[in-house]
Amino acid sequence: MLSREAQKYLYDIATAAEYIAQFTAGRTYEEYHADPMLRSAVERQFEIIGEALNQLLRREPDLRKKISDASLIIAFRNRLIHGYATVSDEVVWGVVEGYLPVLSREVQALLAEDK
Repeated sequence: MLSREAQKYLYDIATAAEYIAQFTAGRTYEEYHADPMLRSAVERQFEIIGEALNQLLRREPDLRKKISDASLIIAFRNRLIHGYATVSDEVVWGVVEGYLPVLSREVQALLAEDK
């Protein structure tokens, strides 16, 4: 059984991933690229995901095996925060489409497993 704190981090990741899915539903890359508020909102939620995952893995390192590309997700967060001037909209959109669904499924499975 996961600690209450670990459960909170998983919940934070799941919530931020759901927000990104809601923000981008029905949107195209072109709409994303043209909307600074949407880009900011999506990037902020990815920052939350990366920080929550980093804290989660410090407390529960064995979960790294159950979250695909955990190190890349944390590195992506660091790039968003510290290298914001070099963040590519295409890369962020690619993560939204290609990696976010996998992360969401894995985190939901971990939350369900812990009940």
